[in-house]
Amino acid sequence: MTEQEKPGGFRSGFVSLIGRPNVGKSTLLNFLLGQKIAIISPKPQTTRNRILGIKNLPAAQIIFLDTPGIHRSGNLLNQSMVRTALATFQEVDVVCLLIEANNPDHEENDWILENLKKVRKPVFLAINKIDLIPKANLLSIMERFSQKGRFEQIIPISAVLGDGVDILLRELLQVLPEGPRLFPEDMVTDLPERFLAAELIREKVFHLTREEIPYATAVAIEDFKEREDKNLVVIRATIQVERETQKGILIGEKGKRLKEIGRLAREEMEALLGVRVFLELWVKVERNWRDDPLALRRLGFQ
Repeated sequence: MTEQEKPGGFRSGFVSLIGRPNVGKSTLLNFLLGQKIAIISPKPQTTRNRILGIKNLPAAQIIFLDTPGIHRSGNLLNQSMVRTALATFQEVDVVCLLIEANNPDHEENDWILENLKKVRKPVFLAINKIDLIPKANLLSIMERFSQKGRFEQIIPISAVLGDGVDILLRELLQVLPEGPRLFPEDMVTDLPERFLAAELIREKVFHLTREEIPYATAVAIEDFKEREDKNLVVIRATIQVERETQKGILIGEKGKRLKEIGRLAREEMEALLGVRVFLELWVKVERNWRDDPLALRRLGFQ
């Protein structure tokens, strides 16, 4: 260990961001990092995988794990997502539960709190979306939840506006263990570029389609080639759906919707990768893939 790597008061550790679908975990992660690595959508259950984001500070490194929304669900995909979220309880130094200020008493919050009773690590409660309620309502929510769980701190925040996020970050730092930097200082995530590209495509599907279609889609990157001589990345991807009717809606009249998905995803990929991107999209049907263990494994779900 070099002199620079010795702890010497330096703090590092893992923090799991958990909560119901659509409580703002991904928005908070992106705000904390100052850049977008987790896709976001007004629709619930957007995040399907554990997303690792690294916050580098002069005297600390915090590794945040953005997790799929915890909910009780039927199909195998959603069950896999919930297992992924709950498994992080054992992997991290701190757990941060997010709830919505405008919907704090959802029944699934009580189910999550039951699961947290087994956790023997510091647990924070972040009351998100405080910009959506009168400030006078906040104190009663804090008092109510202080009786429901064993929280190290209860901190009101707005992940969209950034209100209270600096306080949350400061308090998390106080409970992290002393230790060396766990990732290089210039690293923001461990996610491969192929994964980020697939997620950006899936995000555009969430934004441009409705009802069941976003949830019935998965994206597989078939080809990802860097052409350094042309400052270009060539990406070929398949969007998988469950029914022929979904395929038709996703493609749209004369292919317009698929082209728009590709255009928006390509623009964000170019900003992310810093090179030009050629993106080719295909749509295929694989019936009931969300309940097919083999299909889920092939797509990277446990």
